[in-house]
Amino acid sequence: MDYMYAPWRDDYINGKEEGCPFCNIVNDDSLDNERHVLYRAKNCFLVMNKYPYTPGHFMVIPNQHADAIEALPSEVWLEMSELVQKSVKLLKEEFRADGVNIGMNLGECGGAGIAEHVHYHIVPRWGKDTNFITTIANTRVYSTDFEKLYVKLRNKIIENF
Repeated sequence: MDYMYAPWRDDYINGKEEGCPFCNIVNDDSLDNERHVLYRAKNCFLVMNKYPYTPGHFMVIPNQHADAIEALPSEVWLEMSELVQKSVKLLKEEFRADGVNIGMNLGECGGAGIAEHVHYHIVPRWGKDTNFITTIANTRVYSTDFEKLYVKLRNKIIENF
């Protein structure tokens, strides 16, 4: 069996970050660039996924710490929905995504990695963005420089939102 080392996941796996990672972003905007925050709205923010499925995978997250969508005020839910809609449009028009997966895993049993704070995943998709290596080597290939994509995506979001 081949091994692929991913030491950047160590903090996530070992839970070295204190508290809710999303609330940490809400409470401290001084680290927005290091945390790859793309945009801050009134009630929500957009941030790159540290462990993306495809290049450009980011999340829409409410500022309010809640583990259930039904606990969110309507104003927050509507803003999240508007940001999802704008995000999909941006990915299709500015990044020529052929499709977009939108996902929300609710609760640990529902597949949420951070179940205590609801969030949407926005995953741009292109034809042939996955290939045989996932099947035969259980490995994903990330074909784009993460930092360059973060800057480009952030600039396009600021320009269009």
